[in-house]
Amino acid sequence: MDKTKALNVLKKNTMIIALVLVTLFFTVKTGGNMLLPQNVFNLIAQNAYVFILATGMLLCILTGGNIDLSVGSIIGFVGAVGGTMMVNMKTGIWPAILVMLLVGIAIGAWQGFWIAYVRIPPFIVTLAGMLVFRGLANVVLNGMTLAPMPDNYLVLFNSFVPDFFGGNGFNITCMLAGVIAVVIFVGITFSGRTKKAKKGYELESLSGLVAKTVIISVAILAFMFRLAQYKGIPNVLIWIVVVVLIYNYITSKTRTGRYFYAVGGNEKAAELSGINTNKVYFMAYLNMGFLSALAALVVIARLNSANPTAGNSYEMDAIGSCFIGGASAYGGIGTVPGVIIGALLMGVINLGMFIMGVDANYQKVVKGLVLLAAVIFDVVSKRKSL
Repeated sequence: MDKTKALNVLKKNTMIIALVLVTLFFTVKTGGNMLLPQNVFNLIAQNAYVFILATGMLLCILTGGNIDLSVGSIIGFVGAVGGTMMVNMKTGIWPAILVMLLVGIAIGAWQGFWIAYVRIPPFIVTLAGMLVFRGLANVVLNGMTLAPMPDNYLVLFNSFVPDFFGGNGFNITCMLAGVIAVVIFVGITFSGRTKKAKKGYELESLSGLVAKTVIISVAILAFMFRLAQYKGIPNVLIWIVVVVLIYNYITSKTRTGRYFYAVGGNEKAAELSGINTNKVYFMAYLNMGFLSALAALVVIARLNSANPTAGNSYEMDAIGSCFIGGASAYGGIGTVPGVIIGALLMGVINLGMFIMGVDANYQKVVKGLVLLAAVIFDVVSKRKSL
């Protein structure tokens, strides 16, 4: 029995263990450069769009292993619209941001309609979207790059939270935020276990829960310590945390979130139980359009430009993060925290290989093999459980 419990704990925390081991591997291989303060910041700044897109992609995958191939092109098109408004038309940042979000929502509604109510396969609809919106991005920009973005726009995403305690060379506010985050995390973890115990639910072993909590807490503190040694908390991290917290709450605590899992688990049973499955599909892709627009805001700020190739292949990073983070290729299984772990793992692999000077083509090979391994693990584990 103890051996069985140990295997279950190992299975549930496979990606956390993999993330730790991969981080240690690249830390050793790069002579410690992997964990330099600026590289820790780069891990967040360069992968911000992945965290946002992967969170939305999870909802699509939950409905039955469906994916959205158009998100990278949507980023390019929405960024082109926003860049044109801010740079050429001088409309100001807030009208441009509003229009960008509305365009993303409209695109999501357009694709969601064909998928949910006409029942055209998501692969076909979003493949068409990938081509259409990439072409429109080029049309809007005339194949040219628009730069730079307004300074007050860049401040929203590229600046840092000021140190309210005036630390000299070390951001005290950043470190304090890390401590508070750990306290909240520990409190939620163990209060959740207590509530499950009172309701008679099956509980994870206390030793396994403590070990996982300690590992995550130490990782958060180490991460915030490194950021504090650089410039503190980047604004883009706040955007990521807000998105993750909101969608984690939706998927784990709300009726709407449970509908996504129900449809992915068994669409016919969900429909018979009174769930409007068409609406669930529509909401998944409507939401994906909105988050793609939000990612576009981050991307053009990061690049300080709008260009026709922005967002190229970003859909692959988002899809890969979901499957690596534990989302099932068949739908109905996956969590937002798992997706974030998957995105971090992809980010660490990318950054580590870049620092080591690995050729970009070999980087793609490694990322492809990691994705394949994650899906194989999912498929094989399900066969064993049958």
